Amino acid sequence: MNNITNTFKFTSIALVIAASLSGCSQVQSNSTTTSQTEEKALTSQDAQVFLDDVAKEMTALGVSGARAAWIYSNFITEDTASLAAEADQKSTEAGVRFAMQAAKFDNVDVNPTQRRQLNILKQSLVLPAPQDSKKSAELAQIGAELGSIYGKGSYTTKTGEKLSLGDMTSIMSTSRDYDELLEMWQGWREISPSMKPLYARQAELANEGAKGLGYKDLGAMWRSNYDMPADDFANELDRLWGQVKPLYDDLHCYVRSELGKEYGEDKVPQDQPIPAHLLGNMWAQSWGNIYDVVAPDNADPGYDVTKQLAVHDYDEIQMVKGAEKFFTSLGFDALPETFWTRSLFTKPEDRDVICHASAWDLDAKDDLRIKMCIQKTGEEFSVIHHELGHNFYQRAYKDQPVYFQNSANDGFHEAIGDTIALSVTPKYLKEIGLIDTIPDESKDIGLLMKMALDKVAFIPFGLMVDQWRWKVYSGEITPENYNTAWWELREKYQGVAAPVEREQSAFDPGAKYHVPGGVPYSRYFLAHIQQFEFHRALCEIAGNTDPIHRCSIYNNKDAGKALNTMLEMGSSQPWQQAYKVLTGNEQMDATAILDYFAPLQTWLKDKNQGKQCGF
Repeated sequence: MNNITNTFKFTSIALVIAASLSGCSQVQSNSTTTSQTEEKALTSQDAQVFLDDVAKEMTALGVSGARAAWIYSNFITEDTASLAAEADQKSTEAGVRFAMQAAKFDNVDVNPTQRRQLNILKQSLVLPAPQDSKKSAELAQIGAELGSIYGKGSYTTKTGEKLSLGDMTSIMSTSRDYDELLEMWQGWREISPSMKPLYARQAELANEGAKGLGYKDLGAMWRSNYDMPADDFANELDRLWGQVKPLYDDLHCYVRSELGKEYGEDKVPQDQPIPAHLLGNMWAQSWGNIYDVVAPDNADPGYDVTKQLAVHDYDEIQMVKGAEKFFTSLGFDALPETFWTRSLFTKPEDRDVICHASAWDLDAKDDLRIKMCIQKTGEEFSVIHHELGHNFYQRAYKDQPVYFQNSANDGFHEAIGDTIALSVTPKYLKEIGLIDTIPDESKDIGLLMKMALDKVAFIPFGLMVDQWRWKVYSGEITPENYNTAWWELREKYQGVAAPVEREQSAFDPGAKYHVPGGVPYSRYFLAHIQQFEFHRALCEIAGNTDPIHRCSIYNNKDAGKALNTMLEMGSSQPWQQAYKVLTGNEQMDATAILDYFAPLQTWLKDKNQGKQCGF
């Protein structure tokens, strides 16, 4: 399923607006205050005056900027792109200026709260612009243009049929025709070569902006945003991947063997990486759609959520209402009425929109929305839970100071909805009336296999996207090597390869939304670690006695209270403190994933005996 990687929250433009809610947006600054503080030694009191002024200005600009981004995402035209680019430029320029001003307090003796707020101002920019109005305008325009290329992307088939990304994604998920899958895979990647020079220039400008803030490059700036030194964060990701890799290797070996049976070992060599177009997903990032190909014998749980949604006449709104009910069952308040009147739930027929699922908080109070082109599938049911996780998190921290109206780290935001989705178990589905009986434990291997194809298969992809970008920003990967390096990393981490030789002009990273969108991707890797830890902790709080993969916290107020306690903290404390509130530990631990999938891993090792594993 795409309930993680296909559900990111913001466009590149809205991302800057989102950052504004934690320290990046403003209207005219208080020039009097600035000039006075420059004439004398700065003090903690000066810092507070500065922070108070900035907070007011961020709030004032936040709503108008968010609305511009919302309109652009829902009505893609030259005019809305221009308006969004203007808002993007204002936010970026303001963020850079505030970051530079905050840096003046680096050596001032301030209290811990002030220091945290000043650091947030310095680090919350995603694509910092250089301190040059022409260059900042260019950076904003590039962001809008990249977003437009992606949003308007389509492919005309050999038979003359024009397909959207959604159409092609659907074909990739269901077709088992090798050549048709290859055509879809190649067709979507025709949209991205024109992005390459734009992306190279965007990286150049954003690097210049990051260096102006005192960072080695933009990648180092991104890695510095996790309450630990940048190098320590990179090492932490490697440590976590090392914990999960044995399980991934077992899964990869089994899946490759089954695909060899399906398509022939001439097309899927058993000692090579898996061809990327055969894994049921446009980016081979999650593999749940090929469950029918690799499913264990006699593991059918006896129900299909997509079919059950149809049987029970769920429409798009009812699917969202169902996800909302999960949160209210934990003790959270229902969503505001404006959520239902202002959100986008279905794809309009009369205009281009960015269909990528996203959750929005337009006023840092209660104007919560989602934007989705909902399809009535079990996969989308999980996506909706994920999106609402963002909305309920946004609401939980709304009473924090504007600087702290964000998640403890960006992985938290992605993890919360998926933590809830892990409770969408057969027990829960029976409780809400979607199924009649709970399958016995003999069916667990099948359910765990499908979950692993989504969750475990994604983890190395979640790691390598930013591995690639960090190397781009450091200069280790140059534009002429963009594509070659992309596939080298995909083979190294995922054991997945391009199905055909790629042209020198190709820019396959651009076919993945988050790359042209300028969206950091490590958050998704972290979310996949955190959600299992959160789930394990919440199940313990709920007094669960079932195996962790059978646990649902639905309707448990104790679990809901513990979850809300963590969410209300926002980013007011280092993420390690928020982590400790729920899990009891300050360090992430991927053993929760191993616990969850333990029965499956035993089964995989048995099935892989005598096979040639590795890639």
